[in-house]
Amino acid sequence: MSVARCPGSCGEIIQGWILGSEKLISCPIDWYSTVEVRDGSPLANERPLTRATLEAVLAHFGYPPALSQTLQVEVHSTIPIAKGMASSTADIAATAVATAHHLGYSLNESILAALCVSLEPTDSTLFDQLTLFDHHDAHTQIGCGPSPEFDLLVLESPVILRTADYHRLPREAALQASAARLHQAWEKVQAGCASNSPERLGEAATLSAIASQALLPKPEFTTLLSLVESCGLYGINVAHSGSVVGLMLDRHRHDVEYLRWALAQQKLSDWWPKQHLVSKVSGGVQLST
Repeated sequence: MSVARCPGSCGEIIQGWILGSEKLISCPIDWYSTVEVRDGSPLANERPLTRATLEAVLAHFGYPPALSQTLQVEVHSTIPIAKGMASSTADIAATAVATAHHLGYSLNESILAALCVSLEPTDSTLFDQLTLFDHHDAHTQIGCGPSPEFDLLVLESPVILRTADYHRLPREAALQASAARLHQAWEKVQAGCASNSPERLGEAATLSAIASQALLPKPEFTTLLSLVESCGLYGINVAHSGSVVGLMLDRHRHDVEYLRWALAQQKLSDWWPKQHLVSKVSGGVQLST
């Protein structure tokens, strides 16, 4: 048996028209999907994409398709589905690495990314550092180096939106209209990583979140921005193809309980009834020993 895990994401640090096409940098958090691959007949309740991932890995290493019926995949995850939290990427990336390891192989990040995007648009949580990633074809993979640490108060909405549905929407005109803002955000991400500044990352995320309002608006966004400013938070990030919102902060510096109180007082909790305090983590798929 082989076991691997991959983090979910609180939306994206940035996403938009950058360097000539739509790209993103996911925001990996300490909320994981853990996948076990072992010998045995496929389980009745397997997720279709994890089975497809296993089959893709077998094909990559030249195994016959029939071998798939001798392997089973079991996923352990509580990452909310269809909210913009990279639950699917976490499942398939962990499945791919666990499958390869079970067969006696390894997958580097570039090959893993190519395998994942062949199945669906993929988040950059599979990389071990913040990475500017073309989530459609994996041609762009620009690492940003070590990034500053911070926490997020994740605001979870009951609204669901599947990534595939979002990507069917006509978006290119709106994306290109915000290209200058996203270029600025991309520069701030690089500066934030180079200087270990969560403030710069927060500025980048906020710029991208503002641009995202033209494509997938979040309710009461102006009120959220005002709350970020009045509480001195680092910034706000959003799921550009989902409903989740993240308030970027330091749990030791900022008053999280006051923030929860303020969200309730301003009726923002009506929109985001579930709130989770999490930490930004390094990305990448980890094998369990």
